[in-house]
Amino acid sequence: MSLHQPSPIDVQHSEPSGEFSQEERKTLLHLAHESILSALEGRKISLDPSTPHFAEPRGAFTSLYLHGMLRGCVGYVLPVSSIYRTVAETARAAAFEDARFHPVTLEEAPHLQIELSILSPPKPIAAEAVEVGRHGLLISTPFRRGLLLPQVPIEHHWDRLTFLEQTCRKAGLPSDAWQKGAVLEAFTAEVFGEKPQTGGN
Repeated sequence: MSLHQPSPIDVQHSEPSGEFSQEERKTLLHLAHESILSALEGRKISLDPSTPHFAEPRGAFTSLYLHGMLRGCVGYVLPVSSIYRTVAETARAAAFEDARFHPVTLEEAPHLQIELSILSPPKPIAAEAVEVGRHGLLISTPFRRGLLLPQVPIEHHWDRLTFLEQTCRKAGLPSDAWQKGAVLEAFTAEVFGEKPQTGGN
C-alpha cells in the first residue's frame, strides 16, 4: 500500500460528452497519480490496460499542478503506445523529467492535481481551417517541431493568427514559418482533470 495517497479524485468535467466515461477518466487520473507515487516509493505498478479501450494507441499529455501553479507537463504527440501506458509514462516524465522544474518530491505528490489531454492523431491542415478552441497545432521543419494544446489559445485569448504565430515560436521558428514551408498539422484533445484548466504546456 502507498504511504502517501492523493486526495479522492474529483473530475472537474461532471458528465463527459466525449470519448471517455466518468469512470474511465477517474481510472486514468488514478493511474497518473500511482505512476508518480510508485516511482517515489520504489515500487512497480501494472501497465497492462484494464480494458480494450485503454489498449488503443494514442498520444497524450499530462499536466501537473501544485497550489494552482503548473508543476510539470510532458506528452507524446504521436500514438507510440497504448493510452494506459502513455498516461503512466507521461505522468512520471512530467513529475521528474520536465527540465523547467525540479523533480516532484514525496511530500508534494499527495497535493498534485492532474490534467490529462488525450490526443487524436495529428493530420495536415490548412491555416484557414484551424479552429481556436477545437484544434491543437503541431508545426514542424526537418530540424524543429513545436506543439500547443487546444486549450492554450483559449486561456490566452488568442485569435487564429496569434495561435499560428505562437506555435511557430514554440518551435523556435520565425512567427510566419507556417506561411513559408513548415508543415502544419492539427489534432483534437479530450481534456479532463482535477482542477479548472489554467496553464498550458
